Amino acid sequence: MKKIRVDVILGLFLLCFGLSDENGIAQTQTEAGEKVSSADFNLKDGDRVVFLGNSLFENDLQYGYLELALTTRWPLKDVTFRNLGWSGDTVFGEARTYITAPTGYDLLIKQLKESRPTVVFIAYGANEAFEGKVGLPIFIQGLNKLLDDIDELGARSVLLSTLPMMSSVAEQSRIDRNSMLELYNSAISKVAVERGIKFIDIFKPLLEFNGDTTLSDNGIHLNENGYHVLATHIQERLGLSPPARRSLIIDATDPSITGTVKANILELENDKEGLDFQVDEEYLPLPLPQRDAIANDNGFKLRIDGLKKGSYTLTSSGAEILTASAKEWAKGMQINQGTTLDQAYQLRDNIFKKNELFFHQYRPMNRTYILGFRSHEQGRHAKGLEDLSVSIAKLEKQIALTRISNPQIYQLRPKR
Repeated sequence: MKKIRVDVILGLFLLCFGLSDENGIAQTQTEAGEKVSSADFNLKDGDRVVFLGNSLFENDLQYGYLELALTTRWPLKDVTFRNLGWSGDTVFGEARTYITAPTGYDLLIKQLKESRPTVVFIAYGANEAFEGKVGLPIFIQGLNKLLDDIDELGARSVLLSTLPMMSSVAEQSRIDRNSMLELYNSAISKVAVERGIKFIDIFKPLLEFNGDTTLSDNGIHLNENGYHVLATHIQERLGLSPPARRSLIIDATDPSITGTVKANILELENDKEGLDFQVDEEYLPLPLPQRDAIANDNGFKLRIDGLKKGSYTLTSSGAEILTASAKEWAKGMQINQGTTLDQAYQLRDNIFKKNELFFHQYRPMNRTYILGFRSHEQGRHAKGLEDLSVSIAKLEKQIALTRISNPQIYQLRPKR
């Protein structure tokens, strides 16, 4: 019998399933997935969001941007998060495998069930893509099985594409790697379309990012800047970006206040000159990696009419925001949210602490001795792992309080 070449069979498979190693077709599939995923994304009271995947999620544990970006958008909702990212992992849970039972995939599902998810963000495909075209059908099969198991838990799924290789010593290696990643991304997108679930393409936006910061230190994994950009992009794709233009208009002669920013005028003491007003922000800004930088994703344009001639200084919490003339205030000045950064950083720190405790609880370094086949030696420490739930719950209460933006009081005074 005449032998049939494997690459010919694979080619027929790719054609049948709408996949191709040609960038154009792969990109078409990705765009189709993005269109299907354009519906509004929302979280409700009691939701538990789980990040499940490879190093894309695990590496963010040291930065906290992905969880922070979602936490701040629903400050009044009881939403909690668990990060099950595991570097080197695949849809088959291969990186989670221990010497004895359970298998890597069984452990993955066990960890997922124990986290009680209602929404699962899934990031796989990067490690599987090293298998090349031959491994693509196996990956698709494994991804669908994982999604079936998540469906059985009653949770919603959100699929992410892979990260691109952003730099390499050998340029051709980068080109070849990204070509294969695009092929796998096309498959992920197609699965999302077929199952009617949300898909977020992070490959193209990060590959084409032209900002003035470096997103990766090694060309493969994101650094802190990279995760800030990624979190901002995911917010955008989920329809959670702040309005492009926000305004606050104050007439100092009435005084009265209008605009898209929620605010109100405060009464001045009899011996005070100027203007006091309170701004109630809907959510905290996403702080930049540079701790002393001012986050501007929640800024607004402030226009103050009716001021007497002269210069006026705007302050908040004792810190000077800016000084401008009455004429400049009448034209409008951009106000960035520097005054809420301390609260945003406090929230982020609480997220760090909570995630660190959960990390040590669900994947202790000496798992074999505590929970595995040698638990007869140190199994007594299993109770300590369970007790961590109390500390995690306390931190989640602190997160719930911190994620609500405190009112900001502004004072406008004549410059002396």
